[in-house]
Amino acid sequence: MRIKSKLLILTSLLSLSAFSSAQNVKLASDFTYPPFNYMDENRNPVGFDIEIADALCQQAKLECEWVTQDWDGLIPGLLARKFDVIMASMRITEDRKKKVLFTDKYYQTPARFVSAKGQLTTVDENSLKGLTIGVQRGTIHDNYVRDKFANVATIKTYTGQDEVFTDLTQQRLDVIFGNSDQLALAFLEKEMGQNFEFVGEPVTDKAYIGEGTALALRQRDNELAAKFNQAIVDIRANGTYQKIADKYFSFDIYGE
Repeated sequence: MRIKSKLLILTSLLSLSAFSSAQNVKLASDFTYPPFNYMDENRNPVGFDIEIADALCQQAKLECEWVTQDWDGLIPGLLARKFDVIMASMRITEDRKKKVLFTDKYYQTPARFVSAKGQLTTVDENSLKGLTIGVQRGTIHDNYVRDKFANVATIKTYTGQDEVFTDLTQQRLDVIFGNSDQLALAFLEKEMGQNFEFVGEPVTDKAYIGEGTALALRQRDNELAAKFNQAIVDIRANGTYQKIADKYFSFDIYGE
């Protein structure tokens, strides 16, 4: 009986340990994408993604911590178990769904091109011929411009979005492409972007732009994904989501 009791105690302790471990979640971002995710002057994670993630973790009763990872290493790092969740404004696309498990979306926006005011009126192969397009490396925006315009334009890629903005203002780029809201809030509405504008129509092609922006997990982590999905529903219902969104945007970031 004493041996059996010890085994029961050991089993209980192991179960408790596994449960506790499951509640500690490492979230990863590259922190180069204001106002969604970036570092403040004290190197603390800030932005819309960060506040939404904190709210989701609190709602789901998860103990969460942040991990820094370059964008093009996010999915490999997730699969290598360096962290548990990607929370970095990652779009849901068919190609990515082959590798990771996405939650439901937490926002959805189109993509846009930006160039100097008066430089372009349309965006097509003729208007972009011979120009240099800047884009963040490894993103859906990178994939889009390569597939659509690599035969007529030079595609220059960057680790972070701030580098894209800098090279555009320094005339090392002719056009840039990215998330419309991020381009507006982090560039066009700032002093550095006053001589630039959106050009062409918003790009909404789901084959590239995806079905919205979501958290990404390993494909077997269905239980954790379900917790985040419920938390997304809950923070939208209790007003937390809108309170956070109103701090950053004057429009409906969640989308249709």
